[in-house]
Amino acid sequence: MRTRGFTLIEMMVALAVFSLAALALIRMEGATIRGASILDSTLTAQMVARNVAIEAMTDARTPTLGVAKGVEQNGGRSWNWTRTTQPTGDMRIVRIDVEVMDSAGSRQGHLTVVRAATVGGAAS
Repeated sequence: MRTRGFTLIEMMVALAVFSLAALALIRMEGATIRGASILDSTLTAQMVARNVAIEAMTDARTPTLGVAKGVEQNGGRSWNWTRTTQPTGDMRIVRIDVEVMDSAGSRQGHLTVVRAATVGGAAS
């Protein structure tokens, strides 16, 4: 009685197919980790932009027209922000654009809001 097993070539082909599948799974995992990191940075930058915009919205005085810059700490990292305040077609309303960059200077978040100009503020 003769027992049949796998030949060396069949084993090599099976290992090659298995290694291709394993490599694809490892690459997919790496892409998922990179995507999660990008999402984390974007969400944190959006929170910083929202904080800067809310501060400008709730201040008793309208922000000065022009550009203001600053740095905030959030999520254990430093975020550089730029707030641009400009008039709209209506003198009673100003537009506030907030842009947030990471420490490398890459834009990670952006937010635009409008607010009423207060009497005695820069836009009145």
